Amino acid sequence: MLDTISDLVGKVEKIARKPWVTQEMMSKMEERRKWKNVNNEEGRRKYRRLRNELKRATDRAKKEYLEKICNEIMEFQRTGRYDLMYMKTKELGWKENHGIQNVGIEDSQGNRIVDQRQVLKIWENYISELYDRPNRPETLEVEPEEEVDTDEKGPYILQSEVEKAIKEMRKGKATGDDDVPGDVLKLLGEGGLKTLTKLMNTIYETGEWPK
Repeated sequence: MLDTISDLVGKVEKIARKPWVTQEMMSKMEERRKWKNVNNEEGRRKYRRLRNELKRATDRAKKEYLEKICNEIMEFQRTGRYDLMYMKTKELGWKENHGIQNVGIEDSQGNRIVDQRQVLKIWENYISELYDRPNRPETLEVEPEEEVDTDEKGPYILQSEVEKAIKEMRKGKATGDDDVPGDVLKLLGEGGLKTLTKLMNTIYETGEWPK
């Protein structure tokens, strides 16, 4: 039956599951599978050789692919193209709630940082700089905490509320005064959400735009 189908429609090439896997690698995988079923010394020797060659090739190709994507993401971040940064991050196939920490970000010296604590610190600095730009809003219509009657004070903003609000944002929604696309906020991981919640509570408590 398979021979008949092959004669009628031709042999369909297998599609690589990972973007860094080449057709040459796929061919070697097929050859490795065949030698795995040969139960003699030559079969075992060729299987081990192909297995080692494939491991080196796939590790190298995966590293080069991820470095290329990460460099593109960092360039989009540097130039303020957050829409393209979001799309490129999605291309990696990671879930939104994993956050940008999994990709790593660059510090002010251009060094890529992947440690989660250091990434969180960079996010904190980024948010601080974001709200200290020349064109940031000068005033907020928020009363300072000490001027608000106790009965009129609301509860603190919860991280779960921030996360829920971000998840409910429409994709492609227009940016506000801070020029941060909602799609970028959806990339925030646990650390980023904590930082954003802390920032919002600071504004809520003081009635002042952060500097």
